[in-house]
Amino acid sequence: MDFAHDARTEELRERLEAFMTERVLPAEPVAREQRAAAADRWEPVPVLTELQREARARGLWNLFLPDERYGAGLTNLQYAPLAEITGRSPQLAPAALNCGAPDTGNMELLAEFGSPEQHERWLKPLLEGTIRSAFAMTEPAVASSDARNIETRIERDGDEYVVNGLKWYISGAMNPRCEVFIVMGKTDPEGDPRRRQSMILVPRDTPGLTVRRAMTVLGFDDDWHGGHAEVSLENVRVPAENLIGEEGGGFAIAQARLGPGRIHHCMRLIGMAERAIELMCRRALGRTAFGRPLADQGVVRTWIADARVAVEQLRLLVLKTAWLMDTVGNRGAHTEIQAIKIAVPRTVTEIVDRAIQVHGAGGLGQDFPLAELYASARSLRLADGPDEVHQRSLARRELARHAD
Repeated sequence: MDFAHDARTEELRERLEAFMTERVLPAEPVAREQRAAAADRWEPVPVLTELQREARARGLWNLFLPDERYGAGLTNLQYAPLAEITGRSPQLAPAALNCGAPDTGNMELLAEFGSPEQHERWLKPLLEGTIRSAFAMTEPAVASSDARNIETRIERDGDEYVVNGLKWYISGAMNPRCEVFIVMGKTDPEGDPRRRQSMILVPRDTPGLTVRRAMTVLGFDDDWHGGHAEVSLENVRVPAENLIGEEGGGFAIAQARLGPGRIHHCMRLIGMAERAIELMCRRALGRTAFGRPLADQGVVRTWIADARVAVEQLRLLVLKTAWLMDTVGNRGAHTEIQAIKIAVPRTVTEIVDRAIQVHGAGGLGQDFPLAELYASARSLRLADGPDEVHQRSLARRELARHAD
């Protein structure tokens, strides 16, 4: 197998590495200062706008979209090392390149299933980065890991749909620039379990849509990404043309949206692990305990070695998954997508946890990015499906291979 990057990937990788070194990493302390001084903590910090402007000028914009009509036209295999690099600064880099969730998944969804009118009204400004969006699927009252449980109702009434329901942990919803919600709900409660759901576009200013409160993630507001919100929809009326695709297509659309989202998360997680390893090594070399550098302690060396082995293994599995998605499609890569979604967040959480341990009390505070990295990595063991759901499905497929 040839593990070398092709010429285009290598050129973009070098350009992105330079952008990270010259602009993004130095902007991190500036962003923290601006966030602390902001009157509205949900408003994007000014330095992010500057980074976005420069990223566009450097040709580092919408790299995630494989369709050349909308994005860079990169394959998953080409995008993987680039997404990994952005994972080293997950609070700034993905957003600076217009490659951050949940907007990436929403843009992919609209590009594939949206109507021409929906493209013009919502996809185009999302691609330009002039607005933000949210994906409203998860609910507090049901186990949303089984999408068939979603109870929000979407009912046809003449030329409109009426939406009623309660959502929570809706990423990006606190951002004042979030102008549209993609809402999943039931249009046919008595139909086939996989045909009961639909998706519909609900503009933020629609009467009846209320962002009730911000939800924390392990105590963090996650205000870099517009937070996570509890959102109620009470007799929300939207035009019938706001439906995405056809009635009953919501479950299939959700699956199509979540596949690329899962691998993008895993790509960035590897970058987060690399950042944690770097910080762990620097701390171990520069800190002395009991008369010796931490780097001389056997347990610390074991953590560092194990972290390096684990990251190399994860990267290879993610690259294999990306290659399969490019060559045989998301269905053909189903097993591998589930495998990386199980392995990568869990392992990266462990690596970051050990980096925190090497930093002592400092690892828990705001002077290092490790606590935020830990919260991000740990949350991804739940986002886009918890570990146990993927393990259940993967085991079922594996058992089927050996059944009589």
